Amino acid sequence: MDKYEAVFEINSKTDAHAVELLMERLYNSLREESRTLRKGSSDSTEMLEQFETIRNATRKPMPGRLILRYEARDEAFEG
Repeated sequence: MDKYEAVFEINSKTDAHAVELLMERLYNSLREESRTLRKGSSDSTEMLEQFETIRNATRKPMPGRLILRYEARDEAFEG
């Protein structure tokens, strides 16, 4: 399994604003894709709820750290 990680250190209001915009765009993209591709799927609803929580937390400009991790499995998509 390949693993990739990006760490965003939030040390200023500018950093916080950039992370807020990033999470807003990510959430909106995931929401639109899940509506199109997985309408009514419970796993897409759970994923959106998790991202909504993170998105809402980034709306408060506070110092912190955002860590994104992608773990690629060694298998093909079904279908």
